[in-house]
Amino acid sequence: MRSLLLLALTASAFAQVGPNYERPATAAPPKFKGVTWRAATPSAHLPKGSWWTVFHDSRLNSLVSAATANNQQLKAAIARFDQARAAARMARGDFFPTASLPLSAETQRTSEHMPSPFPLNGLHYVGPAFNAPIEFGWELDLWGKIRRQNEGVRADAAAAADAVHNILLGIQAEVAINYFKLRTLDNEMRIVREAVGWRNEALNIAKARVQAGAGSELEQAQAETEVATAEAEISALQTQRDQLENVLAILIGTNAAGFNVAISNGVLASPPGIPSGVPSDLLERRPDISQAERVLHATTARIGVAKAQFFPSIRLLGRGGFQSGDIDLLFEPSSLMWSVGPSVSVPLFSGNKNVWNLTKSKAAHDEALANYRQAFLAAIADVESSLSAIRNLGLQAESQGRARTSSEKAAMLAKTRYEAGTSPYLDVIEANRTTLATQRATAQIAGQRLIATVGLIKAIGGGWDQKMPTPVPATTPDPAAKNLDQDKPGFLSKVKGWFAKD
Repeated sequence: MRSLLLLALTASAFAQVGPNYERPATAAPPKFKGVTWRAATPSAHLPKGSWWTVFHDSRLNSLVSAATANNQQLKAAIARFDQARAAARMARGDFFPTASLPLSAETQRTSEHMPSPFPLNGLHYVGPAFNAPIEFGWELDLWGKIRRQNEGVRADAAAAADAVHNILLGIQAEVAINYFKLRTLDNEMRIVREAVGWRNEALNIAKARVQAGAGSELEQAQAETEVATAEAEISALQTQRDQLENVLAILIGTNAAGFNVAISNGVLASPPGIPSGVPSDLLERRPDISQAERVLHATTARIGVAKAQFFPSIRLLGRGGFQSGDIDLLFEPSSLMWSVGPSVSVPLFSGNKNVWNLTKSKAAHDEALANYRQAFLAAIADVESSLSAIRNLGLQAESQGRARTSSEKAAMLAKTRYEAGTSPYLDVIEANRTTLATQRATAQIAGQRLIATVGLIKAIGGGWDQKMPTPVPATTPDPAAKNLDQDKPGFLSKVKGWFAKD
């Protein structure tokens, strides 16, 4: 028995079937428009920082804080992480023996042929039986099945943590995007209201010209049409704004009926500058890539679990305690009994379930690998699209600024000539429409530039500052490669603290 135990402990310490996890190679582009990329290990656990503060908008800061504290989707993600972490902790118990105390009181008839140190000669027992044993059981991890199971659930917990980071980043970005959309509408509404003002002035001029006999009723009707059209546009913009307020209310976890964002009459600020070398931090900070990589790790470990099913399982069993037919004598020394020994289960036939389970595990691994590579490719595309949008919108803003200046000048000339009677009112209408269109386009581009900046921050996983990007070493130790324990204090513990009052 001692030799068997020593052999089992030695085997369980070294034997482990199934492939060891290795991060798959990915090909990062050498550069994007002169910016160098750097492949790095996922580091979604690194602090993201309050990236939204680079926009210097106090109302945006308060909305993001509210969403971080109250968003229900985030709370659900944290609950899923709690489940995954609990499952990982439960799995640790498989390494240790189990013990139970199955107390029983029953009436029984023993076999006339039961094992006995003396001949029974047809004797048997009919009567009560009282049992107070302690039962032990310990499965020897000869093939690494339990270790692979633990490896898989720890990777699941790490993936769930990355999912929290990913959802949090997405929610914060959605708040910022919808907020800037709302502020863009505020700017457009201000511009259209101003248009209503100078269209009313044109209408008054048309009325005066009609009364003086210098104008026609057609001109007056055209002026009235322009005023009504602008007023209708304000109502349409207000509808869009109300809808965006409702979206923000859901994001921050509050009732839409009692939520509002005060209208701003200010002009949108210019977007913050982009630190040099931003794309290089992509793989270090994107939580969705890290999540996909952890899932791949988990599926790799479960291949080992499936392979271990083909090998015998050995359990060390023990039972000791008291047994008696008389409850008054149950705890007497003479009622003591015990048994100990190994239990071996050899898989002989399972209807090919083990074979297909292994096939299923390998297919799950292939799926996770494809998802990981897809996430990598999507991440690169996101960053490249965001950088392209920021660059092109900047150029578009310059051109649109010149167009706005020219259209405003043309509108003033058309108005002056109409008042002097040297130009038809149609010229005034066309000039005013062009001016309004260029002014609204300018406001829309300003909002799009801010939204594109948010998109870039989300694409690189957050964590950069307007003045200086968060320093990250070229090679960051990856907790997935060695230790996936997420119990250390960090982001998630802070998030749980935010909800402690609930």
